[in-house]
Amino acid sequence: MCIRDRWSPTAQAIPEVKFSYTTYQPSDLEPRKLHGCLLGGIAPRPIAFVSTMNGKGEVNLAPFSYFNVFSAQPPLVIFSPARRGRDGTTKHTWDNVQEVPEVVVNLVDHQMVQACSLASTDYGTGVNEFVKAGLTPVDSEAVQPPRVAESPVQLECKVVKVESLGDHGGAGQLVFAEIVRMHFRDDVLSDAGVPDATKLDLVGRCGGDHYVRASGDALFTVPKPQATIGMGVDALPEDIRTSRWLTGNHLAMLGGCEAMPDETDVNEHKLLDLAEVFMEHESDGRKLEEVLHRMASDLLDLGMVDEAWKTLLCFNAG
Repeated sequence: MCIRDRWSPTAQAIPEVKFSYTTYQPSDLEPRKLHGCLLGGIAPRPIAFVSTMNGKGEVNLAPFSYFNVFSAQPPLVIFSPARRGRDGTTKHTWDNVQEVPEVVVNLVDHQMVQACSLASTDYGTGVNEFVKAGLTPVDSEAVQPPRVAESPVQLECKVVKVESLGDHGGAGQLVFAEIVRMHFRDDVLSDAGVPDATKLDLVGRCGGDHYVRASGDALFTVPKPQATIGMGVDALPEDIRTSRWLTGNHLAMLGGCEAMPDETDVNEHKLLDLAEVFMEHESDGRKLEEVLHRMASDLLDLGMVDEAWKTLLCFNAG
């Protein structure tokens, strides 16, 4: 079966887009708007659902999206329980790590997102958010604060450093936490024993009340350019680089290849798979180029980069 039988080109011409931008100087914005711009524009962000304990043994549980992993050797995460914007006071999590420098960072999946949100309520000192949110504490192995049983990923950590970025409202309070135990629920692991993104169903924070769910069609793969050195978009033939039918993503996929297909493969592809296309449009070169580029666009959307390359190069082959 030839490519033309398998694919009826669906790609549409890409309109020329002229972007306009709104520019802010952060120091010119009032705190609420600056906060909204930062959290709305830098998204999605993973959620650290952090359990801590004070010197009296009282447990606290709170979510923070100023969070990520920053090192594998040593295994280190950093999160920030920023000062309250309304009055500049510190949060219980920050106060607790000054007394007991240990935390558990629990990751949040979709099944517990509502409980996580409820736990973000600014309860008074000594209130146990595990109880308020209906979550289950589990004894940790290497630190004092408990883990969240419902979480698919639980990281027991020792706090190795704290750094305050100020004493005003919204100022970050950085907690550097070295992971000393990692717990992964068995049903989210791959056969190799590492977390599988398709099984985790994690959620992340966006701006305002918006979250994102990392599952289903929201997940996709992009091969890492580690095994080969791609030729780059600048090395693409000009008619391909300036095509009205190929997006920036398409061009980057082509540019990620180490080399173009050789002439023999291109001619074979033309004769075996595209003969009917060439016969139909033999008297209209412009239409032929459009059809081939639209077919290549569809092939790239399917991840068939080599097929797309040969289809594009067929236009000037032979």
